[in-house]
Amino acid sequence: MATTAPPPGTTTSPTPVPHAPGTPLFRTTALTALTPVVWGTTYLVTTELLPPDHPVFAAAARALPAGLLALALTRTLPRGSWWWRAAVLGVLNIGAFFPLLFVAAERLPGGVAATMGAATPLVATVLAVVVLGERWSRWRLLWGAGGVLGVGFVVLGPDAALDPVGVVAGLGGAAVMALGVTLTKKWGPPPGVGPMAFAGWLLTAGGLALLPLALVEGVPTQVDAPALGGYLWLGIVGGLVAYALWFSGIRRLSVPAVAFLGLLSPLTAAVLGAVVLGESLDPLQLVGFGLALLALVAGQVVPHRRRVGVARPRPVEDSAVSAAEPSGPASSPATARAGRSR
Repeated sequence: MATTAPPPGTTTSPTPVPHAPGTPLFRTTALTALTPVVWGTTYLVTTELLPPDHPVFAAAARALPAGLLALALTRTLPRGSWWWRAAVLGVLNIGAFFPLLFVAAERLPGGVAATMGAATPLVATVLAVVVLGERWSRWRLLWGAGGVLGVGFVVLGPDAALDPVGVVAGLGGAAVMALGVTLTKKWGPPPGVGPMAFAGWLLTAGGLALLPLALVEGVPTQVDAPALGGYLWLGIVGGLVAYALWFSGIRRLSVPAVAFLGLLSPLTAAVLGAVVLGESLDPLQLVGFGLALLALVAGQVVPHRRRVGVARPRPVEDSAVSAAEPSGPASSPATARAGRSR
């Protein structure tokens, strides 16, 4: 059904709701959200199945075999400048992020480390302006702070303490993750390269960067059947599948929208702790859980104002489409306010 054009002197928001259930953008967001949900299982798998005191080895085992498998399946290698770009993105998204994450986890209580990681949407919102030239969004900055506060309510305990090295590592991990997502959005993937092949490039590069650290740390002396299952889960599901979905989402969604989805990771870990390990959530934690979820949803859209003035064409981002046709004398304007996905 055609929509009539607004009369002179008014501007309107795009009519469709891009994140409505059933739309391509909604499906992309839902699939991308599976990645931080899967990543949220890492703590449970690591503590319950894997050998202790070998975190970097676990990270390398998660990245390198999955990356090599993706390269073997897709038979697609980088070309030209993509050799060094894949190396940079692999180090940022995997090779540097994992060691910083583990240092923060070792030097800080788990809740403090998770709260530091929840700062990623705030950093990504700033980097989207600096690197990609997007406009400032006070909406996302506000809800980014709300996400940090909500995650803090969920995971922080009375024994929370701040170690300077751990704090630097935690904030550094959030920064390199946000920068990795931003540069992934800026550079590619190149045309004709699918999500699995692209994930294979970055997993291989990140795994190779982690390999020397893993060898220094040492190989576990014993890997039993549960540990083998844990490594397979982290490598195939938490590595190859999760990163393919993640990079596919980065291609279609805005950087802040993807970063806000990362709040699902500590929330998933908290739910698994309650369901599998019998940990309890008090009323304050439940409030924080709801606040973090609200911030996650709010971060997917940016409301825009209805302005009065001369109607001008306006670029539309993501999959929001504005349909307009010339109207006859008896037509009336049809406008709708929708959150703009970025």
